[in-house]
Amino acid sequence: MAAIWPESPPSAAHAKPTTVRAAAAPYASMRVRVGTASRYLGAVWRPLALLLLAALPSGCGGGADEPSEPLPDAARAIRVTSPAFSDGGAIPKRFTCDGSGSSPALRWSAPPRRARELTLVVEDRDAGRFVHWTVLEIPADQTGIPEGRVPAGAVETENSFGKRGWGGPCPPEGDDPHRYVFVLYATDAQLELDRDSSPDEVRAALSDHALARGTLTGRYGR
Repeated sequence: MAAIWPESPPSAAHAKPTTVRAAAAPYASMRVRVGTASRYLGAVWRPLALLLLAALPSGCGGGADEPSEPLPDAARAIRVTSPAFSDGGAIPKRFTCDGSGSSPALRWSAPPRRARELTLVVEDRDAGRFVHWTVLEIPADQTGIPEGRVPAGAVETENSFGKRGWGGPCPPEGDDPHRYVFVLYATDAQLELDRDSSPDEVRAALSDHALARGTLTGRYGR
C-alpha cells in the first residue's frame, strides 16, 4: 500500500506574493489617508499663508498708526537745512534701516517772536504719509537738532513702525527713491500733547496753532 503523505505546503515562490499583498494593504490604505489629509491641509492653509504674507509690511508702509490727514500749512516760513544732505538730495545710508539708523542733524532759521514751542514731523510722502519721526515740545529758542539726539525736554512719540523716536527710511527694494519730508512748525501756544499722542492728534493741534512752517526733503531708495 502506497504511503499517503500530507499535501505539500505552497512553495515560497507562491506564498510570497500573497503575503506581500496582505501586508502591504494596510500601508496602502494609510498612504491614501495621508495623501488625502495633505491635500486638504494644503487647500486650507495655502490661502491663509498667502493672506498673512500679503499683510506683512514691505519696507515703509503698513505701519501701526498712520495719519488720515495731511500736515497743515502755515502763514510764515522757516528755513530748514541739514549738514548731511541738501534739499531734494539723497539721505546718507547711515541714517536709514540699511545703516546705523541714527537721526540726521538739522538746522533752522529763527522762528517768529510769538512762537511758544516747535514741533518736528518727518513723513514718507510716497508711502501714505508714513510717519518716521515726531518730536514735540522743542524749545522755541532752539535753532537745531544734533545728529542722533533730541533737545533736552523734547518728547518723541511713536512712529508708524510702532516704535518711539526716529525710524530711518526703509522703502521697499526696487521702488523709485521715496521722498522723506522733514517739517518743522512754530506754534503760538504749547500744544499740550504727550508721548502717546497719535499722528492725527498732532495734526489737529498744529492746524489750530501753527505760526510758521519749514520743510526739508531728502530721498532714499534701495
